[in-house]
Amino acid sequence: MATPPQGLTLSHNRDLEGREHRPWTRRILLGLVGVVVALGLLNVFGQRPSTSVARGGGAQLKVYSPERVRGGLIFESRFHIRAIREIRNATLVLEPGWLEGMTLNTVEPAPVGEASRDGSIAFELGRIPAGDDYLFFLQFQVNPTNVGRRSADVDLFDGERLLLHVDRTITVWP
Repeated sequence: MATPPQGLTLSHNRDLEGREHRPWTRRILLGLVGVVVALGLLNVFGQRPSTSVARGGGAQLKVYSPERVRGGLIFESRFHIRAIREIRNATLVLEPGWLEGMTLNTVEPAPVGEASRDGSIAFELGRIPAGDDYLFFLQFQVNPTNVGRRSADVDLFDGERLLLHVDRTITVWP
């Protein structure tokens, strides 16, 4: 049998004496990676959208958007307004949590106007006749350094009169 190279010993390098616990350490670490992957597949870390609905005040508002997202994720939010009675000056107001640590990429269709209401962003949508539906889309990207949980409430106004409120939160995972 040939002698091992200089600096190596058969007992330590071939037979792994003194390192018997290392295979278990590797197995545990690999198992933890598998658990994280499984949790991601079960939507624990977000991306799958959910729908929140509010009715009353002569209108219905559905918000279809993820409640949990990850850094770097590109996602879309849909706001579906159904006017039971005419809404003369529909304005959708989003709390600052919608834009905190997020990049707003696209707004479709373009609102009549955009403004700030006490730190919240207001999209003036104009007139929605009774019985009509209005779909409004926003596309976002989560900034990679953004982490945490914040309020992402939505209000629907007719001019200055509050019609509906949707209570939501958004959680951003790293």
